[in-house]
Amino acid sequence: MLVLSRQRDETIMIGDDIEITVVDIRGDKVRLGISAPPSVPVHRKEVYEAIKRENRDAARVRLDDLGKADESLRKSGSSGKDSEPGTQKR
Repeated sequence: MLVLSRQRDETIMIGDDIEITVVDIRGDKVRLGISAPPSVPVHRKEVYEAIKRENRDAARVRLDDLGKADESLRKSGSSGKDSEPGTQKR
């Protein structure tokens, strides 16, 4: 881990296009301004961890969920096997 000391209004560069600026210091809290391209997501770590956890949970497919989806499709009569993409059996 690189540890740097910065004062208010001083900036740290990461690569060519990410800037981290010390905006304010109040007691034991430091406010940072982060400028990054839109393609670079910037989150507090606890938010990042929550996003990762939600994505991991959403990616898990349970067999009983697949069975319920299959049953539902069969009841509605639209298995999708005989129909063109984007069309629906009636």
